[in-house]
Amino acid sequence: MTARVVLTGASGFVGKAVLAALIEQGADVMALSRRRPDVKGPFAWRPCDLLDAGSAEEALRGVETDVLVHAAWTVEHGKFWTAPANLDWVGASLRLLRLAAETGVRRFVGLGTCFEYGWPDDGNCDERSTALEPATLYAASKDATRRVAERFCLTNDISFAWARLFFLYGQGEARTRLVPALALAMLEGLPARIDSGRAVRDFMDVGDAGRALAGLALSGTTGSVNVASGQGASIGEIAGMVADIIGRPDLVSVGALPDRVGEGRRCVASTSRLVEEVGFAPQSSLRQGLERAVEHWRGQVRSGAGD
Repeated sequence: MTARVVLTGASGFVGKAVLAALIEQGADVMALSRRRPDVKGPFAWRPCDLLDAGSAEEALRGVETDVLVHAAWTVEHGKFWTAPANLDWVGASLRLLRLAAETGVRRFVGLGTCFEYGWPDDGNCDERSTALEPATLYAASKDATRRVAERFCLTNDISFAWARLFFLYGQGEARTRLVPALALAMLEGLPARIDSGRAVRDFMDVGDAGRALAGLALSGTTGSVNVASGQGASIGEIAGMVADIIGRPDLVSVGALPDRVGEGRRCVASTSRLVEEVGFAPQSSLRQGLERAVEHWRGQVRSGAGD
């Protein structure tokens, strides 16, 4: 039987990747977003502003839903950490879940963040054992949404899963984020400035993340699940790899920026649940994903869209 999936935030950086993967896996998808997603394949779309209660109710009216994948949130780069809109999204997310439950939804998959964890210096972030210590309004809002949504689902016999995303990159991300900022600078022949480059992070191609999230949505796996590569790479290694792909290692400027205050030196995921229970296997190595990202930004520069 074909799964009927409602996907929010379908035109966003992550949402588009999830939509493409759900279509690829044969789901019957209703995409909800403020603008129509630029994604190939068969899917239905309804315009929706989830911060408007009436808009959300109208979008879900008459929609029979098996699975709700909630990817919408405030994500303006550099601002979402402390944005008051995080409070609005907590309420909107829980209201959406209640509306979906009234339409007969049987499974809810929400998107969280690795910033919900207190990052251990000597191990990986594990869903079962790593302490939750959200240190920003964004992370605390995500964690609060998870706690209430999980209890609501348990009370109403709805299957619940919470995907904690780590460090994603790829086509469609804000140009001020790490990989685009590095690539665009070097493609223009400018210095690619980074801090000491020692911080280790778990980077994952957004296409792989979309496939992981679609797999989770269509599985029976419940609880919190890390969506990540399970491999760590330092910021310096990422910069060096992008420079090597472009052929301009001379442009990497290490130490030109200060290290971020208050962030742990290491954030890498344990992915045993994603691999063993969801059955996910990435299609791209870090190098392959970065090569695609660089090619995308090269095309943007050539067309003038990178400005």
